Amino acid sequence: MSQIKLLPARLEDAEQLTAIMKRTFDKEAISWLGTVDSHIVDYNIQPPGYDSVQNTRYMIEELTYYKIIAEEQLVGGVILTLTGRRFGRIDRIFVDPSFQGKGFGSQVIRLMEEAFPNVSTWDLETSPRQKGNLHFYEKMGYERTFETEEEVCYIKRMNNTETPYENEFETRNLEGATFYETNLANSAFSNSTLAGAHFSNINLSASRFQNINFRDSLIADLNLSGTRVKHVEMSGVEFSDTTIESAPVTFERCELMGARFNNCRLENVEINNSDLSGMKIDGISVVELLEIYRRKK
Repeated sequence: MSQIKLLPARLEDAEQLTAIMKRTFDKEAISWLGTVDSHIVDYNIQPPGYDSVQNTRYMIEELTYYKIIAEEQLVGGVILTLTGRRFGRIDRIFVDPSFQGKGFGSQVIRLMEEAFPNVSTWDLETSPRQKGNLHFYEKMGYERTFETEEEVCYIKRMNNTETPYENEFETRNLEGATFYETNLANSAFSNSTLAGAHFSNINLSASRFQNINFRDSLIADLNLSGTRVKHVEMSGVEFSDTTIESAPVTFERCELMGARFNNCRLENVEINNSDLSGMKIDGISVVELLEIYRRKK
């Protein structure tokens, strides 16, 4: 069996890693959905942004991203989220289809677990359609904890004997709890439910929110200056009575089809290198206005 090694991914690896990831997940889509462009939405088979170099760059910068090297070649990657000192999540593992069947996946899991000996619990999710994945993770010691028609969740509890830290809480039911004048600075929340939680008069500066379901939430009376919003699904989001004054907001590589701006101040707004088809201002086609302007100019 060929041996592999894991090395930290670098930004200059982004294009190659993206190409490998696309080949890998496109093959999975064909195998389990019948086509790359299936009408079935399965984010475990085709993860959001799996074919985007910018998304790969984001994950290299913000997550724990290793490239898989075999036979002196870059053949895949593994992306992890580490929470606190003892909890880890496997976000994605992918190996180029031309290198599959060589046992690399098993080696990746073992090397990953050896690299983080303090992690006591690893979790992940996969699609129930990917029968091979179910068999693979269970062979590697992962146990099913939750299952629906859309996903299967796994946890592996390691046999390390490290005593939990005093302020670490695992598998606790605190539903309905209230925290007042509580210092939770630098705390980490992972694999937990905060549905219906209410945050008021809270200092969340320098906080990080990743892989979070904010569906149907209310976000109001906030100071978001300097905040970065990356790779976010915002369908149906409404912005009202919101002020942007001291520094411009920048939208790059965003899909804003169908967005509406009503009764807004847009002075000094710039739109460059963007698809304006169908865009209207006060009911007038922007494309037609630009054509008339260019002809007259």
